[in-house]
Amino acid sequence: MAIEVTPGMFSSKQVKPSMKAGLVMAAFTLLTLYTFGFAGNAAIVTFQLSDKGHALSVPDFAVSSSAFAILVGGLMGVITLVATALTILKRVVPMWLSLIFGLLWISTLLGWLAAGNVVPVSFILSNAVVLAVPIILGALGGVISERVGVVNIAIEGQLLTGAFVASVIGSVTDNLWLGVAAAAIASAILSMALASLAIKYLVDQIIIGVLINLLVIGVTNFLYSQWLANDGQNVNYPGTFDVLSIPILSEIPIIGQALFANRVTVYLCFVLVPLVWFMLFKTKLGLRARAVGEHPLAADTVGINVARTRFWWVTTGGAIAGIGGAALSIGNVGAFGREMSGGLGFIALAVVILGRWQPFYVSAAALLFGFAIIMRVWANQVSPGIPTDFITMVPYLVTLIAVTGFAGKVRPPAASGQPYTKG
Repeated sequence: MAIEVTPGMFSSKQVKPSMKAGLVMAAFTLLTLYTFGFAGNAAIVTFQLSDKGHALSVPDFAVSSSAFAILVGGLMGVITLVATALTILKRVVPMWLSLIFGLLWISTLLGWLAAGNVVPVSFILSNAVVLAVPIILGALGGVISERVGVVNIAIEGQLLTGAFVASVIGSVTDNLWLGVAAAAIASAILSMALASLAIKYLVDQIIIGVLINLLVIGVTNFLYSQWLANDGQNVNYPGTFDVLSIPILSEIPIIGQALFANRVTVYLCFVLVPLVWFMLFKTKLGLRARAVGEHPLAADTVGINVARTRFWWVTTGGAIAGIGGAALSIGNVGAFGREMSGGLGFIALAVVILGRWQPFYVSAAALLFGFAIIMRVWANQVSPGIPTDFITMVPYLVTLIAVTGFAGKVRPPAASGQPYTKG
């Protein structure tokens, strides 16, 4: 007879206190105060908080760029002191505190770049959300896989597969919903290959993921050059979902356009994040999945089929990542392009770590990278003197700093990456 699993059986702390967060915060605070503040540009920067003509529009906020940096830098200093005190007391710096710190630094960066110009806050946030959706959905697939003990390096390939299939099926059938469904199914099948090789045949999970990525890149590049490029009007021109604006809510200053005036793929992301969190942390099914990822032998002992649990959860994670791929093509661009995932799958892997394998934290961290991507475009417009190569590397630089500086001594699920053989 199977023994019931209880929440306390596989509980463990995910993070250990680390001085890294306080040190990185201190460095960024000093950088902000000196570079953006005391040595910064005193020109007026105008933060445009809402679009003109909206019923709920609010006045623009105009302030000296350097004075704004000094004020916000002071707030960052307070957070740095709090984080340092928590570390000294052997307590973990909360993720939300790090996110607030990051938000404050981003605001000073925007003010510094746009000194003498206007910062369209609503526009930047809206684009950051759209660009973060593929990262969020890819990272959710990674969270699900690693929670059951399978390392998913193949997120890049799953996103690329979803983008390709969604574009082709959406074009051929003239139905974008079928494109999204086909993208989820195709990436799920790809994940089945990953799961089968890792779980049944015990092949190294890292090697499998790398090979799947290379295979998908090669296949999609070949099909693009031999098929899509020659008949793009019929097989690679699906278009995008229409923007759906929710009355009144879409006119809320700052967040209205970002959250309530978007395409279906963005709204799907808003649904999937809390749904994955609920399934993982509030249901018996999720408890068993986490038990398999923490201690498969103990889970097996109480009657849980480890192989089957891992297989179906990894497959589900692949389907979600496939929807993220669809968000790239028919949810944003309107067509498939060669290697259009552009490393977002690897950023998603970093987001999984930075978000500590928690869906909501992962989503918040992904927004940081969405901002870094849109900043490449916007910064060239307001500060054309900044080298293009530097702007291009910003998302990856942010990834490196965030993971090494703010992630802390995170511990993944104990059995992540470890094959399990019954008996």
